[in-house]
Amino acid sequence: MARLDINRAGEMEVFVRVIELGGFSAAARACNMTPSAVSKLVSRLEQRLGARLINRSTRQLQLTPEGCVFYERGIRVLADLEEAERCASSHSTPRGRVRINANVPFGHHFLLPLVPQFLAQYPDVTLDIVLTDEVVDILEQRTDVAVRAGPLKSSSLTARKLGQTRMMIVGAPDYLARCGTPTTPDELLAHNRLGANYARAQSGWPLRYEGEDLILPVTGNAQASDGEALRHLALAGLGLARLAAFQVQDDIAAGRLVPVLEHANPGDEEEVHAVFVGQGGYLPLRVRALLDFLVEKVRL
Repeated sequence: MARLDINRAGEMEVFVRVIELGGFSAAARACNMTPSAVSKLVSRLEQRLGARLINRSTRQLQLTPEGCVFYERGIRVLADLEEAERCASSHSTPRGRVRINANVPFGHHFLLPLVPQFLAQYPDVTLDIVLTDEVVDILEQRTDVAVRAGPLKSSSLTARKLGQTRMMIVGAPDYLARCGTPTTPDELLAHNRLGANYARAQSGWPLRYEGEDLILPVTGNAQASDGEALRHLALAGLGLARLAAFQVQDDIAAGRLVPVLEHANPGDEEEVHAVFVGQGGYLPLRVRALLDFLVEKVRL
């Protein structure tokens, strides 16, 4: 029989956090502990088990074979524990605060319109929404879910795909009436090409023309910090912008924007993911509810 003064579930949770977040410092922030306390806890756990679980170096942590077994079993145990508590609790519905960070176009076109429906379905959940096209550090910002467009960097974060969207160049009818509608990449060079000034923005616009792949530099007289701001600049007739199709489909249908050079569109698409800390079933119920809702409702 295990000693009752050992909080084995607590030790297991801290150990799982260390592995998922890639280090003692990140796990300490997530668990409201100091890095030294996390390190000592893992050392005590190894001593009690009589096995080394992690090989430590100055750059990285690497699981030993025993550590891999303990981590995989630990995830299942913690998930079962949460499920047991949820079933036994009178408060077995999602409740609490969920902080979600999303890029501005996704936020305006999908997230914000879906908020009333989500909160009607889960009235005990509170959403804390931050919209920015900058990629934030989930741990530093204490974010539960972040919606990111484009390729994902390898990390300790888990991702669920929400969809993908093609990109397209558009301009307002009055701008095209003044400046002409370009039909070749060379003609596009004479136009005001509006760009983005956030860190993950592409350095140029990709095109495919007469069998050749091209990258056209963005050298317009205005830049903006997010895709929705670029859309509004294009709607105002300032120049051309390259935006996600979901952002402009209603504007195109209403005649407010016109697709440009579609025959030279390379067909590239941006994938959109919800990223979060945690794997498998080891997630707070309120976070899992939001993720499942987004996967079900978002149609890109």
